Amino acid sequence: MIDVAAAVIENREGRILIARRKAEISLGGYWEFPGGKIEPGETPAQCAARELHEEMDVHIETGDVLSDTVHDYGGGKVVRLIAVRALLLGGHLRLHDHDDIRWVTVPEMADYLFAPADEAIVTRLAEEYCFTHGR
Repeated sequence: MIDVAAAVIENREGRILIARRKAEISLGGYWEFPGGKIEPGETPAQCAARELHEEMDVHIETGDVLSDTVHDYGGGKVVRLIAVRALLLGGHLRLHDHDDIRWVTVPEMADYLFAPADEAIVTRLAEEYCFTHGR
């Protein structure tokens, strides 16, 4: 199993950062919450902060765990995806493994094709949205 952390970064307007994976990499074309593989001895929050700095040249402050899910991609590839809430502190959002980013609302996420493991994060965000907005 591969342990992965993802950052769910929300801005002041309530929009969340999503990123589209480059076509030439694994799961190319799918949208995701940015992050990466957790290194030995690293917490999901530490991993999310490190990965966002390395992959997007930004600094984040991490918060609580939003979701923790396991997805079997087949062929022996099983991913445990731990999503942590985060705030963007600074940086210049440069793309390395992605070819596009968007700031979207939770309802707008239905218009994007997310990587299968990330769909659990979208579901969790939608549940929270419905609870707080009475829908």
